[in-house]
Amino acid sequence: MVDDAAKLKKLQPKLRMVLNGTDNVNAIRAEHAAALVSTKSPKEVPLLRGEDAVPASRKEVGGKRGKLMGRVAAQALVNVFARLSEASDAGVELLEQSKRRGSRVVRKLDMATATVGLDELKNLRDDEARGLVYVEMGEPLTAPTPSDITAGVGAPTRDRRRTGDGRVHGFGRDVLVGIIDVQGFDFAHPDFLDDTGETRFVSIWDQGGNARVAPSRRPDPDQAKRLANFNFGSEFRKEHLDQAIRYHRENQGSLPPYLLERQSQTVTGSHGTHVASIAAGNSGICRAAKIAAVLIHLPQDDLERRRSFYDSTRIAHAVDYLFALGEIYDLPVVINVSLGTNGHAHDGSSAINRWIDAALTQPGRVVVAAAGNAGQEKPEFEGDTGYMMGRIHSSGRVPAQGLQSDLIWQVVGNSIADISENELEIWYGSQDRFDVTLWSPPGEQIGPVRPGQFIENRRLADGAFVSIYNELYHEANGENYIAVYLSPFFGTDGVVGVTAGPWKVRLGGTRVRDGRFHAWIERDDPRRIGKLGPKQAWVFPSFFGDGSWVDDSTVSSLACGQRIISVANLDAARDRIHVSSSQGPTRDNRPKPDVAAEGTNVVAANGFAPRDQQWLAMTGTSMAAPYVTGVAGLMLSARRDLTAAQVEGILRATSTPLPGVDYAWKNNAGFGVINPEGCLDEAVKVAGRQDITDS
Repeated sequence: MVDDAAKLKKLQPKLRMVLNGTDNVNAIRAEHAAALVSTKSPKEVPLLRGEDAVPASRKEVGGKRGKLMGRVAAQALVNVFARLSEASDAGVELLEQSKRRGSRVVRKLDMATATVGLDELKNLRDDEARGLVYVEMGEPLTAPTPSDITAGVGAPTRDRRRTGDGRVHGFGRDVLVGIIDVQGFDFAHPDFLDDTGETRFVSIWDQGGNARVAPSRRPDPDQAKRLANFNFGSEFRKEHLDQAIRYHRENQGSLPPYLLERQSQTVTGSHGTHVASIAAGNSGICRAAKIAAVLIHLPQDDLERRRSFYDSTRIAHAVDYLFALGEIYDLPVVINVSLGTNGHAHDGSSAINRWIDAALTQPGRVVVAAAGNAGQEKPEFEGDTGYMMGRIHSSGRVPAQGLQSDLIWQVVGNSIADISENELEIWYGSQDRFDVTLWSPPGEQIGPVRPGQFIENRRLADGAFVSIYNELYHEANGENYIAVYLSPFFGTDGVVGVTAGPWKVRLGGTRVRDGRFHAWIERDDPRRIGKLGPKQAWVFPSFFGDGSWVDDSTVSSLACGQRIISVANLDAARDRIHVSSSQGPTRDNRPKPDVAAEGTNVVAANGFAPRDQQWLAMTGTSMAAPYVTGVAGLMLSARRDLTAAQVEGILRATSTPLPGVDYAWKNNAGFGVINPEGCLDEAVKVAGRQDITDS
């Protein structure tokens, strides 16, 4: 158990909570925590499986203030972002002392990423730990959730996504298109083969693989130096991929190329393959571009999740890797990220937003992100549960000092038990002061918790745990925030899920000058885990109840970056934005999403599928974003010195409003539907100036 928790102010509350978990608790928590990895043997910590997973006896629940704390987990590792003092290297030196053996501390301006051992985090609370301003866990990545998936469709026509004058943009031949995604990349699919039968992929960095050496071990010394920070995972270079394609072609009946050079994920209908096809396949926008991909290791198996990192620090490394490839090949780079995060303040101040924005200060670099699929506000048909994924945001106002505002936070129950860790973040202005009080569904009261106070791992009467932190002046943006965590009980004799039903969160105004607040629920990816007594155990998303959820500001926090282009999903057949597409604005009232693009029933490559089923239709902002990525690639191919800000400005200025709508920004469609021809026209003349001094 960590002593004197009040000294841990340099650590994010969630990190402090994890730090106080036992080895067993963190081993099981790692199955659901993207930035946490357990190295305990699977024999030592049983997975939740079958009839053996039974609820803990109520006699074992213990008193109201029972703790799940224990000794610091020596066999757990965590990915962190650290905020550094720019004037000192002391913070980096301390991270170097705490890092996992063999990993690297990667620095960018006043930030750094590192993989550290939980047993070493005690060093970060020492008074001598100068140079470290703040340390936080990487944010979990939400798995892509495309809908209306239809296999066996016909191939798109060759001119389906052909746009602009090829003599100007060369279909992207002078650009590198980077794809950061999951489920693998089918590099030998016909949509990625050039006229000679070779793949157009120049590399695939599989962050969770071991089939090849890491990028830092390239044989070329100069390239290895440029890629020195990327010393984990497996990198497949073009020569490896082409060799597999040739071998398969010359040896009929041999394993397919993707099994000869096997990635850690090769899922039929691969999300990453589909996205890459839209942006840069032979049927896509940038059909002459070089393609590089990063495979984020987001496994389905719980044991693999326990041993895998799939958090926002991995996105930071992926972005840096792809921009480093751009330097190696001397090409501008446009990157597509059809993954998302939902934590933090949704104002561009999160570590991953700041990391990417810092990388975009150089010309010839663009990052495009899917806005997210959290836009649905009500069921579309009987039995539709998609609205649960949409009710993740609330906002309101505490009217005055002495008054309150209530939120209803719904945990799913009935025939299932939620064994995931549910997280709620409430952000409000630095000039206000709110107390927070929580009531469980049975009526047990926790709090009030006043500004500067916290409750950590308090065990409730029914066995689950609650942690509440009421923090002032967050280091990232100077604003105040409240974090509430509902945690299941993981014991050697059983599991107690989070209590189902409505949890009431009350904000009480102790000093109110403005009173406004925003709240977001960190969304879980729905997954059935096993049997828990008479119920099915699930990792399931909680959501705001009726009267609490507010149908705006649901854009993924990753897509809230200052210079990250955020894309909504256009249902072109109906001339409207798809019901599932996330909405803006950001918490600081910036216009995100930027534009909309076709993302409904989009036909593209069906990865790792039989030859007679090579095409697949999917729906989601994941499909809309790569369309914009491809257009941005054409713009960079036509004019390589464009900045991310200029590309964003051109996209906004040339967009076309939906029928019956004016040019004003809209929270679901941004500035309108992308106009590829208009974008290219503006791109080639963006620096044109006419001297009229003597006119």
